[in-house]
Amino acid sequence: MTHPSPAASPAKAPNVESRNRPVAPQENEPKLAAPGAGVPRIERMVGWLQLTLATRRGPAAASTRMRSEQAAIHRIVQPLSRAEASARVLVPRLRGLEDSSRWWSAWMTLDHLRIVNVSIAEVITVLGGDRSPAGQVSTAAVKPSTDVGPEVLAAFDASCDAIERAVAALPRPRSTARFAHPWFGPLDTAGWHAMSAMHMGIHRAQLEAIVRGLASGTSERP
Repeated sequence: MTHPSPAASPAKAPNVESRNRPVAPQENEPKLAAPGAGVPRIERMVGWLQLTLATRRGPAAASTRMRSEQAAIHRIVQPLSRAEASARVLVPRLRGLEDSSRWWSAWMTLDHLRIVNVSIAEVITVLGGDRSPAGQVSTAAVKPSTDVGPEVLAAFDASCDAIERAVAALPRPRSTARFAHPWFGPLDTAGWHAMSAMHMGIHRAQLEAIVRGLASGTSERP
């Protein structure tokens, strides 16, 4: 799933108990597609249909799903040891997941979600003021840091709260202004809110795949 790139100002396009199991070895960097390569067309079409339905259900449904995904992510990540959470695992390509995002650790995945959530909160705020953010979405600009630690879990939670605050401050449920998503086209505030929950679901599935790799002590081969 793609997402807004970080921004320098609000008016521009917004640019976060060990289980005693084997830890996947750190491998040489695999050869993956470049960031921004996207996903197959059929996945974009299915994603558009899912997003359209989710948007029509309204902000309450989007908030419920986002908080549900947030709780599920906590259940996956919290039991991991430091070694497990920092180990990069090459997972199979999942639906909606770019090839370039497959070789992350659990902490890197949380850092990516933090970056994207903060960006979406900024997009929603700008759109809510009946303005369209300048610039365009960039997947390459929201890749996570490899130098990230346990503090990222709290930062991820704060980013989820930022989305909910942005939505709560909107003067109306849906904005007239829109901002284009590269796969799904122009989205209003409700569309970006629903997309944030869908995006978290994709990376929750990635975290589940990372844990499976940790349990077996192996990574998927490219």
